[in-house]
Amino acid sequence: MTDGATTVGVVSDTHGTLRPEVLRLFRGVDLILHAGDVGDPQILTDLATLAPLRAVEGNVDGWDVRREVEEDVELEVAGVRIAVAHGHRVADFGSLLDRFPDARVVVHGHSHVPKVDRREDGRLLLNPGSAGPKRFRKPVTAALLRILPDGELEVEVRDLESGEEWRPTGGEADQA
Repeated sequence: MTDGATTVGVVSDTHGTLRPEVLRLFRGVDLILHAGDVGDPQILTDLATLAPLRAVEGNVDGWDVRREVEEDVELEVAGVRIAVAHGHRVADFGSLLDRFPDARVVVHGHSHVPKVDRREDGRLLLNPGSAGPKRFRKPVTAALLRILPDGELEVEVRDLESGEEWRPTGGEADQA
């Protein structure tokens, strides 16, 4: 990017459906993170044509996906430590921050509810929501995480159906 930022496409819970809106949204990103429940290994192949990809397994992923991904991922991107886990092994998504104490950003999925939770200590808990088939009257979303040269983090969650930035309505609950 011309401003020196690193842009990460963040997606979860595709459940076998890779929407063309995700491909458009992620065009030009530097990295893609998939937080599990991929559903079809072809999705991994298709996403990897856009940018380097790191993905984790979700509770609905079969062995065809699990042999291609990791259980959890920890990596450094533009000087920021990021952890990715699906989230199906915890009762409280906030506990993922304790599980990955060195991560400044923890990405998870599972609930199908997008959430950007900035903590007082500067850490970020990010759920991009579900980008697969519409379920449970929840929005269909994916996110862009921008890491600015000064280390600041910008997050945009995009509603894939409307094309607009997603904003919580107040009724969303972030548990499975």
